Amino acid sequence: MDGSSLKSVQLLEQMRLHLATDAGKEIVKKVGLVYQFNISPKKIGVDEEIFTVDLKKGEVTKGPYDGKPDATFSFTDSDFLALATGKMNPQIAFISFSRCLMNCECYVLQRRDKDQGEHKRGTEVHPRYLPQACQTVEG
Repeated sequence: MDGSSLKSVQLLEQMRLHLATDAGKEIVKKVGLVYQFNISPKKIGVDEEIFTVDLKKGEVTKGPYDGKPDATFSFTDSDFLALATGKMNPQIAFISFSRCLMNCECYVLQRRDKDQGEHKRGTEVHPRYLPQACQTVEG
């Protein structure tokens, strides 16, 4: 996992070391799932690095999982660190992200309707009202 500019790499390395301990082996026995983390330096989806936390084998590796992971998460580097260190409430993060996805989806659907000539007055969402992360959806 060397050669990365992400601060999260240090935390993932600690996770890898922990999984080699007896306590880590207990976690592997209890969880048995594979998680893929797509971590970007500043903006989700841009210059992301992919890490796999395999809690079936007890490994943390850089790169995508061979096969389909049980769950895939996309984070900015700072959000991943804040969540992993307990400085960000995971429920609030999930709700905020879900709201962002719903707003983006609604906006995209409304844009598509407008482009097809089926736009109804008063249903357009201006991008400035979307969460900042979604403003790039405008097309």
